[in-house]
Amino acid sequence: MAKLNVEIVTPERRLAQLSADEVIAPGADGLFGVRPGHTPYLSVMQAGPLTVREGTTNTIYFVAGGFVEAGPTAVRVLADAAEVASAIDVGAATKRISEAETKLKTFEVTDPRAEEQRALIRKEKKRIETSALK
Repeated sequence: MAKLNVEIVTPERRLAQLSADEVIAPGADGLFGVRPGHTPYLSVMQAGPLTVREGTTNTIYFVAGGFVEAGPTAVRVLADAAEVASAIDVGAATKRISEAETKLKTFEVTDPRAEEQRALIRKEKKRIETSALK
């Protein structure tokens, strides 16, 4: 059976390069799957879980957005940030949410810094949700 060559990279490093049967990515419009033979496809990713299936084993990563390029033999994930779900520090994520909520209260609703804090809160909540999938 054909396999996909999967590469997950961030601006800082290559997180993974492996072979897989399927990749399920958090596209801008929701989750989508890629299997060998997939039509070439490029999508924006939202923050969420990226699942790499190899046989009966699933490895779950958290991606903080970016792009995914899929083709018949390969999937390249260009993530803004990424980590293995089992390595997520839920306590630290919860603390960042709390700090962002406190800062958010000091800004006017229309202040661009308020949107930065709301985006941080959304991302950290997705990290926590992804950590529960491990």
